[in-house]
Amino acid sequence: MKLVLAFHGTRDPRGIAVCAEIASLVRACVDVPVEVAYADVCSPDVRSVVDGPYVVVPVFLAAGYHVRVDIPEQIGGRAGVVLTPPVGLDVVPAVRDRLVEAGFRRGDAVVLAAAGSSDARALATVRRAAEMLGAGAVGYVATASPRIGDVVAGMSGRVAVASWLLAPGVFQGVLDRCGADVVAQPVGAHPVLVDVVVRRYYEALAGLVRTA
Repeated sequence: MKLVLAFHGTRDPRGIAVCAEIASLVRACVDVPVEVAYADVCSPDVRSVVDGPYVVVPVFLAAGYHVRVDIPEQIGGRAGVVLTPPVGLDVVPAVRDRLVEAGFRRGDAVVLAAAGSSDARALATVRRAAEMLGAGAVGYVATASPRIGDVVAGMSGRVAVASWLLAPGVFQGVLDRCGADVVAQPVGAHPVLVDVVVRRYYEALAGLVRTA
């Protein structure tokens, strides 16, 4: 079965480049066509890409509105299409690596920074990611509170911000200016994320085999 990587979508060319890089790395791991689609903002959307038997992997860090509503609606009940869970919490090790790469030191106060969501379940995922990372606080760029700048300003000592974002863009720019001593880069095309996407694909195929 073909594989579709469903991303959020962005107008920032750096974000589009990250999506393309992730797709390229995934293609090197699977012997099937791999296509890119977007849930919002840019095209092609999932609806226009899924035209036959596909496994659709949402490359999202949490299962918010786009994962729970938009992508299933765009798939529209097409026969032979399998929608997997998002990459989600399985990429926390990649977030940890990015934090270390940015200069994290033992003893730093760690804050996990996320875009935010109006979906309570997505916010719960962020909090769980913070626990897994060992972060002492969570801050948001938009849609939820407390805002990352306020969280950083209220902390003492050296502060390190871990980025719960997939790609560079406006939101990462807010983190870069939040006043922390260390700001990690987004997950990007980290090998852990690529491995999770590939695993989601093969898990979907295994499920099809078991139920056939």
